[in-house]
Amino acid sequence: MHYSNFLIVLIALPLNKSITMPRLLPVLTFCVAFIYPHLVHSQINEQQTGAWYMYFFNTTFKESCWGIQGDIQYRNWNLGGDLEQLLLRGGLTYKPKNAQIKFTLGYGNVQTGAYGPSKTTSIESRIYQEALFPNKIGNRFLLTHRFRLEQRFLTDQNLRTRFRYNLFLNIPLNNTELVQKTIYLALYNELFVNGQRNIGNGRQVELFDRNRTYTALGYVLKSKLRIQLGAMRQLTDSWGKTQLQLSLHHKL
Repeated sequence: MHYSNFLIVLIALPLNKSITMPRLLPVLTFCVAFIYPHLVHSQINEQQTGAWYMYFFNTTFKESCWGIQGDIQYRNWNLGGDLEQLLLRGGLTYKPKNAQIKFTLGYGNVQTGAYGPSKTTSIESRIYQEALFPNKIGNRFLLTHRFRLEQRFLTDQNLRTRFRYNLFLNIPLNNTELVQKTIYLALYNELFVNGQRNIGNGRQVELFDRNRTYTALGYVLKSKLRIQLGAMRQLTDSWGKTQLQLSLHHKL
């Protein structure tokens, strides 16, 4: 039974005149001792800043159209130690010659932790397909559109799909290109929309899943290595939270 149903039963018990206070007291004690702590721990502290530490990489196979990309992300509900997610993802990429587009077919493994002191985790397997459209506006604005479709396999849920659209914008501040020693502004906004809303056992999710807005400063360490530090605001259908983000972007 879900905790909210326990609360409904708890409220209704005193209305039953056949249940006396001596009989009711052990039930109340059990609820306070065991159920209430779970309710407190399940509530996300939206004022607490989280932190995501990330490594992104990509490469191509010599002069071919094929390559690989991937990322490792250690996400925390706080600045470190309270696991939100550990995400391992990789994919095979294909970029047609003389075309400003790149396709990816990939797989991700996501370990999600509960908020608070609980060490409970769940595992999600995720297959995804994406298309990336880079574009330059003027001589300084580096724009990228990313469209991603995910097939999500979660414990005790039906197969779920999700659509994602991300608009990235990098703006070099002391150069017109992202060359070595360039400082740049990195921005993005990503919208997540659920496909199937029925996830099994009479449960449903909202059409809107979440939205992420990100602002950061970046620095080009080498021609194929960049670092970014910024903040991302994530809004779901039930909570909103800010995460610091430290990321390394590596072209192998």
